[in-house]
Amino acid sequence: MPSSPPSGGPRRLPPHLRQDFGASLVVFLVALPLCVGVAVASGVPAELGLVTGIVGGLVTGLMRGSSLQVSGPAAGLTVLVLESVRTFGAAGLGVIVLAAGLVQTVLGVLRWGRWFRAISLSVVEGMLAGIGLVIVAGQLYAAAGVAAPDGGFARLVALPAALAGALTDPAAAASVAVAAGTVLVIVVWPRLPGRAGAFPAALVAVLLAGLVTFLAGLPVEAVRVDGVLAAVRPPDPAAFSLLGEPAVLGTVLAFALIASAESLFSAAAVDRLHDGPPTEYDRELFAQGVGNTLCGFLGALPLTAVIVRSSANVRAGARTRASRVLHGVWLLVFAALLPGSLAYVPLPALAGILVHAGWKLIPFRAVADLWRGHRGETAILGTTAAAIVAVGMLEGVLAGLGLAVAKAAWDASHLRVDHVDEPPTAVGTSSHPAGHAPDGTAAEAEGVLRVRLSGGATFLRLPKLLDALEALPRDRPVEVDLSGLHHLDHACRAAMTAWAERHTAAGPHPVRLHPFPGPHGPPHPQPSPATALTPAGP
Repeated sequence: MPSSPPSGGPRRLPPHLRQDFGASLVVFLVALPLCVGVAVASGVPAELGLVTGIVGGLVTGLMRGSSLQVSGPAAGLTVLVLESVRTFGAAGLGVIVLAAGLVQTVLGVLRWGRWFRAISLSVVEGMLAGIGLVIVAGQLYAAAGVAAPDGGFARLVALPAALAGALTDPAAAASVAVAAGTVLVIVVWPRLPGRAGAFPAALVAVLLAGLVTFLAGLPVEAVRVDGVLAAVRPPDPAAFSLLGEPAVLGTVLAFALIASAESLFSAAAVDRLHDGPPTEYDRELFAQGVGNTLCGFLGALPLTAVIVRSSANVRAGARTRASRVLHGVWLLVFAALLPGSLAYVPLPALAGILVHAGWKLIPFRAVADLWRGHRGETAILGTTAAAIVAVGMLEGVLAGLGLAVAKAAWDASHLRVDHVDEPPTAVGTSSHPAGHAPDGTAAEAEGVLRVRLSGGATFLRLPKLLDALEALPRDRPVEVDLSGLHHLDHACRAAMTAWAERHTAAGPHPVRLHPFPGPHGPPHPQPSPATALTPAGP
């Protein structure tokens, strides 16, 4: 028998380590400029973007949930973070992120992760469209070196004049040129043939922008660098008193809702890119919550799962969550050894990266598809985006959710009313003498008018229901078939009862309602001795 290898011999490397190692380097190169750009656009030191990326890799990346999804600072939260920093300060941002992380953690423990998948897709796409518009407008002002006016619509309206004015100033024109060149490189670079096109375009754009700016001596601003340790400032205990303010609590809920929805929608998209284990949504929400709690404690940016990094991770051949953990290691090494290199990154280049990222957030194809097939969903998307631009993130999302709920209620109450005229019964064919029924009443020569209701009869459709019923002739027998209703609320029940009493009292024939349901069937008016309602036969 062959002898077994000694216990002290060399150990085999974990499976897939080679693929995960290579993928981690790709994700690191993709994440580095985005971490810095999102931080600068959010109004905080660039180093805090690196801190959030490190937490997303080393903490959230180690936890179970989505195996190949990568977390870090996201452009989708830039608008909300900037508003929070302006309103509550950097210390207030840390408290808000920490509290939002705790909310996510609790929701994950309660297994609410799957319920975030029930959010209307039109609301999510409208949220991304609104965020994208605000980012594009704001970063174009940053590219021109001009202060942006307050208010989303004000920024959009004043943007052409600001860009035109920047072209007359040599320094501003140089800044705009660097930003435009950055966007051009990001768009063109992936289309290059060979292996060069596989190198992260955003990083190439930043390196070229820094090189051109240095060699040409362009008068553009660069990133300020104070060191990672100097940028990390945990919120002091006094800052936690902000949680007693309703505005802060609303912002906490907005952070938790938007970050959770973005992360879990990203997880669903990433699952479609690979054939590995699917996302465990409750665990992923818990992991996101733990990561944001730590980010808040460090005074850093909030993190979410980011589709750009996640898709790059999958395309690079990652097989396990080791790739995203290693990408966090590389970010940590860079932050520890090379933070000073950020001082050579031109701010207009970061603005160009964010302009491109904001533009990619706007779902142009989804809007076109919705317009062709679902105009109501297009209205939800447009309302959400417009409200975010005009008012703010939280108000826009709430407006979209409210409109989506109202549309769902309206669709659920869709009611169809069909009439079927039966041919009249010949008088001479009656089996009773002299055309009389056994009870002495005249035999029915008129045909029965059958009315079938289908769908949902709710108070929203009450005018349509009453118009249809009250238009029925009163000199003919009427049978109302309720078997097609999946719901009949109290308002419609009461209205049908009142109509049946009036109709029966005014005409010679009773109103028949059928079938009479069992304990689990749809409720409808029950006959009473005071009215002439009679159930149809079986």
